[in-house]
Amino acid sequence: MPRFFFHRLLRARSGFPGGDYLALLLLAAVVGVCGAMAALVFRSAFIGIQHAFGPDVTGMVALARSLQWWQRLLMPACGGALAGACLKFGLDWVPRRGADDYLEAITMGDGVIGMRQSLIKSVSSLCSIGSGASIGREGSMVQLSAMIGSAIGQLLRMRSERLRLLVACGATAGITSAYNAPIAGCIFIIELSTRELGKEMLGPLIVASVIANMITRLVFGFQPVYRMPDFPPIAGWEVFAFAGLGIVCGFAGPLFRRTLDISRVGFSRLKAGLIVNMTLGGLGVGLISVWEPNVWGNGYSVVNSILHSSWGWQALLAILLLKVLATALCSGSGAVGGVFTPTLFVGAALGALYGHWMTGLAPLADTGIPGYAMVGMGALLASVTYAPLMCILMIFEMTLSYEIILPLMLACVIAHAIAHIIRPLSIYAQRSEKGRSHLLRQEVAGRQ
Repeated sequence: MPRFFFHRLLRARSGFPGGDYLALLLLAAVVGVCGAMAALVFRSAFIGIQHAFGPDVTGMVALARSLQWWQRLLMPACGGALAGACLKFGLDWVPRRGADDYLEAITMGDGVIGMRQSLIKSVSSLCSIGSGASIGREGSMVQLSAMIGSAIGQLLRMRSERLRLLVACGATAGITSAYNAPIAGCIFIIELSTRELGKEMLGPLIVASVIANMITRLVFGFQPVYRMPDFPPIAGWEVFAFAGLGIVCGFAGPLFRRTLDISRVGFSRLKAGLIVNMTLGGLGVGLISVWEPNVWGNGYSVVNSILHSSWGWQALLAILLLKVLATALCSGSGAVGGVFTPTLFVGAALGALYGHWMTGLAPLADTGIPGYAMVGMGALLASVTYAPLMCILMIFEMTLSYEIILPLMLACVIAHAIAHIIRPLSIYAQRSEKGRSHLLRQEVAGRQ
């Protein structure tokens, strides 16, 4: 390593005397590289598990379709049992340290994320998503990247505000690596942690995001997560139709979250333990997949199919309801994974279903059902995450179409406003409130 870089890292360790912004940017680049590599390792491990079960298939839905019905029934249940055992025995063995979640570490903690507990949760997540759980792998990718940022900061003995920034840089790198959306990855962290990260921190987040995107493209090439169709020009009156979609998503987002909450409460009332709960959650997904294998995994291939082929409204309604149920079973049982990607799935199905209704009501509509599906993805995500700017930019980065911006902006803002009235806290803020209680308990236990 060049002497200059050594010098900068040493100055970083001392807390950036004189506000040395260049050293901060260099450190953000290091976190971006390491965070992207951590996300790519997790992604490669998942692909390896998938190929072990189906060497000739690509994607969890294709794997599900290649199995016998009884294999689709049992595989998620066995994966859930193994994932639950990893969490139960692993976390009992490893002392809990720091925040459980990267947003907790950024918004209310001191930036410390326990490395061993994060690794155990990542292994558990691999067991779940590798066996067909209806959750996203991206949540674990982001958590691992954020953990790397925290580890680097702790190694350099950074003070808490700088440590939180490095966690934010790592999370940005993880989101960018997961979705190939560098602008949205950066904005997501800023929107959810505005009070904690000042404007001067924008530069490090951008550096981490750009570096992570470069590495992801180098390894996997430029492959957008969703193959978006062209978004045609819309008639002036049709903007009101997209406003209606925003209203629908504004009510659907809290309803989706309510379903997840009901499932979580239901599993907790069983008092059967984590292993049994996750086995039952996996078994529930297996039962659904006997009839509808499209509920397996995060559903990239299904969303692409909705965007590029003709689905009847009955099929859209069925996959919408079954995907919500499968995601609720996995999330409520305690499976480690994100609901970000399943939300995009549900939003695409809901938007396409709304498009069917809209084109039937007004046959002269020019946008077509895929256009409503694309806007529905962003609008429902905005009503769940309460990060409308990120949602707008993410869908725009996926489509690279200026035509989608106006209806997307309108639908996302309306959906966010309605959902915020119904439930003041976003899904991440709600999770952070639970994390705050955990951190307080840790602090009290430490004092005793």
